[in-house]
Amino acid sequence: MSFINEILNYDSLSIVGMQKNTGKTVSLNYVLDCLPIDRKRVAVTSIGIDGETTDQVTRTRKPEITLRQGMYFGTSEMHYRQRKIVSELIDVSDEHTSLGRVVTAKALTGGKILLSGPSSASGLKRWMKDMRRLGIDMVIIDGALSRLSLASPAVSQSMILATGAAYSTNMNTLVQQTAFVVELINLGLTGQENLQRLMPIEKGVWYTDSEGALHEIRTVSSLSQEMRFEGMDDCRILYVAGALVDSFLEKVRKNPKLKTVEIVVRDFTKLFVTPQQYRMFVKSGGSIRVLQKSKLIAVTVNPTSPTGYVMDSDRLCGRLSEAIQLPVYDLMKNGACN
Repeated sequence: MSFINEILNYDSLSIVGMQKNTGKTVSLNYVLDCLPIDRKRVAVTSIGIDGETTDQVTRTRKPEITLRQGMYFGTSEMHYRQRKIVSELIDVSDEHTSLGRVVTAKALTGGKILLSGPSSASGLKRWMKDMRRLGIDMVIIDGALSRLSLASPAVSQSMILATGAAYSTNMNTLVQQTAFVVELINLGLTGQENLQRLMPIEKGVWYTDSEGALHEIRTVSSLSQEMRFEGMDDCRILYVAGALVDSFLEKVRKNPKLKTVEIVVRDFTKLFVTPQQYRMFVKSGGSIRVLQKSKLIAVTVNPTSPTGYVMDSDRLCGRLSEAIQLPVYDLMKNGACN
């Protein structure tokens, strides 16, 4: 597949699923199997737990993660002890997860592995830095779009999105919702000055005035029902460090002093807004930008739902590709490395 060659242009890749059972692990295994590891030193980890044989929610079978000899991996102490491969221990970090510290090792034989790596964005960034110090050329992250995940896949330079019938068995809905997520992934970066000023701020709602001064709005939470934007006649940039939700976006849009403001969020995973609210805000003159983003390389589909419903793969790939202007692949149907 041509997107494997494009991945080689970046030093990090996240593979994220719209929902469970959309083919994320199939996509991860495809990438791990096709990368030229004779030329690239590869390390892989996961946000959360991945590689289980059975989905803990749906009780359906899941593909396991397969590493090749020579690949590096980061996982929890608990899952490292359960490994089925021969490996060389490289490092035991101070980074703690609910399953113990994060262990980094090198696979001396190929085989199956359970991955449960750093669970925070800061921990993931530190692990990635450690890998670069080890001479790793590419870090691959088994990512998550979940609200429950504290680590964002947008810390990587590139991304693959997995979608499918598990998200919706209605093709129109599936195409529309996936296209909207792609639109959010592709949101532009805010200006360089904003990047430097806002990146260290991880909590609260803030704004900058026309002089460039930064103010915290202590009376406003992005999740609160009662929101009064007072003393903000000179607001140019509105920064939401946490989740951006419909009710907040609607309040901003209906405020005549703010409806053309630029809202900045950390990355697309902080956006929990409906297409309707998003479109109304943009139409009224507002814009949304991000502090960090990834290059979306491709979208993969799993046309089979956990209940056994099967969509027409070719039709789904064609419609989705037309909607997002990106290649779309069914890797179970056409997944041979070439």
